[in-house]
Amino acid sequence: MNEGTHDASMIADAAHWRARDLAVLWHPCTQMREHMDSGAPAENGRGDVLPLVPIAHGDGAWLVGRDGRRYLDAVSSWWTNLFGHAEPRIADAIAAQARTLEQVILAGFSHQPAVELAEKLLSLAPREDGRAPLSKVFYADNGSAGVEVALKMAFHWFHNRGEHKRTKFIALENGYHGETIGALAVGDIPLYRRVYAPLLAEAVFAPSPDAYQAEAGESAIDCAERAAVALRELLERHAGEICALILEPRVQCAGGMRMHDPLYLQRARELCDAHGVFLIADEIAVGFGRTGTLFACEQAGVAPDLLCLSKGLTGGFLPLAAVLATQDIYDGFLGDSRERAFLHSHSYTGNPLACAAALRSLQIFDEDGVLARNRVTATRMTELAAPLAAHSHVADVRQAGMIVAFELTRHGDKCTPFDPALRIGLRAYRAALERGVVLRPLGDVLYWMPPYCIDEEQLVLLAETTRTAIDEATACA
Repeated sequence: MNEGTHDASMIADAAHWRARDLAVLWHPCTQMREHMDSGAPAENGRGDVLPLVPIAHGDGAWLVGRDGRRYLDAVSSWWTNLFGHAEPRIADAIAAQARTLEQVILAGFSHQPAVELAEKLLSLAPREDGRAPLSKVFYADNGSAGVEVALKMAFHWFHNRGEHKRTKFIALENGYHGETIGALAVGDIPLYRRVYAPLLAEAVFAPSPDAYQAEAGESAIDCAERAAVALRELLERHAGEICALILEPRVQCAGGMRMHDPLYLQRARELCDAHGVFLIADEIAVGFGRTGTLFACEQAGVAPDLLCLSKGLTGGFLPLAAVLATQDIYDGFLGDSRERAFLHSHSYTGNPLACAAALRSLQIFDEDGVLARNRVTATRMTELAAPLAAHSHVADVRQAGMIVAFELTRHGDKCTPFDPALRIGLRAYRAALERGVVLRPLGDVLYWMPPYCIDEEQLVLLAETTRTAIDEATACA
């Protein structure tokens, strides 16, 4: 059971805030019915209750509830938090900036944090031999908005050249790029897009290089090569119609943490060049060290034409997105016509507070030797996850740097997923939460994506709790 300092008054306080929340808030990515009676899931006997946990404050890798219970944030609060909650260096940078300039319109004006952050991001961006580097930064408010920016840039660039038949995008099956209409159009997870299909622009979906889908005798590289062949055929079939290929390098996160070999990125880059198509790398979730390198594209030695960044960009403190573009794309919008310009805008574009947080976050990578330390942590995560591969209901354990995923199926058979009505992932989530670990599932996939400050004791707790949660969740199978 979760250890922590909690008494009757604190438990009552948590119940008070839970009631106030449910009276006024509509939560994201949630069937709100599941929060009914969420203060007492054990007593009501319902199998679909989703606990609502009021949080008082954060402390490193921990979230502390209003009832005093502590929860290990093994999913980095939707993959945003890098260095731990309430990291004082980032908090101090935000406070200092707030005393100087909190916000200014970025159309016609500029400020130091926006300029310095752009310079820093461009200096760190993936590079490729023989290819011009990314050279311009366009800010947005969040990851989905950043994807919208990249899609519009790609389409508009061709429009400015008079190539009006290039109106389509290629995306990967099982991919996810956000919830706004443009981003949703290039996503392929039915749960999110099915209802809104009549509103979405047409996209062409290429087979995923997902190594979990390997056929008999295939390796991850074989899967990548097979998917690349299919991509080539699509590009040939839709010659002159495609603006860009958008993909998540190395890991399809919302699609169940499905992973692919870096070779696919190399092949995708080659094919985009051969067909005059832009490559958009959505590193919103996988950037800033999550897969072992600062950016996942580095593992393939490729650079995209457009790079989308968000989530960990500010260390998890404030919403901010950045789209990095090549000089060629930027130049394609220059001219005397306002219609030729890229007029996309957000009120808080390049917000000084968010830019200051991002700058301080990037400095911490150097100060603390984060990537080197993460390699040690990732190795330990490999060791702790390995025994779970033998669990009778675990079909796959996969890892990319600081991301580890566990695919739960009946008897560990890839061809026999659990009946969705059993809500195995939700059962595991509740079992882990009761023991003080946040393991928010993706369907029946559990995963670890912890803040980089996680220590040995916390890793052991994470591994032990994951096993217990899987045991309890699958006991009904």
